[in-house]
Amino acid sequence: MTNNYELYKVFYWAAKTGSLTQAAKALYLTQPSVSHAIKQLEDSFGLTLFYRTSKGVSLTQEGAVLYSYIEQSQILISVAEEKMAALKNLGSGELRIGGSDSLFKHYLLPYLEDYHQRYPGIKLHLNHGTTPETIAFLKEGRIDVGVVRMPVVDDQLEVMRGIQLQDCFVAGERYAELQGMILSFEQLLQYPIILFSRNSRVRMAITELFQSYGHEIKPEIEVGSVDLLIEFARKGLGISYVTREFVARELEAGSLFEIKLNVKMPPSQVGFMTMRNMPLSSAASKFIELVK
Repeated sequence: MTNNYELYKVFYWAAKTGSLTQAAKALYLTQPSVSHAIKQLEDSFGLTLFYRTSKGVSLTQEGAVLYSYIEQSQILISVAEEKMAALKNLGSGELRIGGSDSLFKHYLLPYLEDYHQRYPGIKLHLNHGTTPETIAFLKEGRIDVGVVRMPVVDDQLEVMRGIQLQDCFVAGERYAELQGMILSFEQLLQYPIILFSRNSRVRMAITELFQSYGHEIKPEIEVGSVDLLIEFARKGLGISYVTREFVARELEAGSLFEIKLNVKMPPSQVGFMTMRNMPLSSAASKFIELVK
């Protein structure tokens, strides 16, 4: 039995056109090459697949059975080729991104809107999670790109730097007496503090910073979203630690103000993670190009 796909392709076109000459034209072959290929296929099966007519060739009963299967395979191959072309041209496919709610909403949203307008055929799948969860999603193959706060040190990952963010403490009208003042860590800790959940990168960073100055920061309230950090500070429930860029509108409107400290708060870096030595899909590659 033959394993040569080219012979089946010659057979398909000869049967489809009913002409060895037309099959040769469709495949950019000579007619003797087409005749030889069919002879090879017939010899491999030990069956006659065509008989000659005055108008060309027609399938024998055995040839018709073979054609019924080969036609299906050719249709599937054509569909597959069209699908690959669509993926290459970003006419279809999917982009799977992992990251935190805050990064999606306050940083990535404009990029996602732009991407969707450029490539409306690409389906967007967003997986929400902390940095450790996002890294796990990436290694499990559940996402193509992870967006997290750096640093991330992992030999399996390739990390591209994104924008730099600045975290700060903010408060609402209830603590208006602090506006314009410069506080020490000791003075700040006299007030109720609102922090993000323990396993977040932002929470770990501020905890380590306070510890480096010999202080322990104990929040009175812990929340799981940036929106709650902002809203609780606005309502006067305490002083929240947030990313300045994420509360720009509230700071400008005056519903929140920044608490100034006598210690410079270090900036944080956003990183885009992919699996090292793993090829990116066309959809993921275009997204990385967009956010660079």
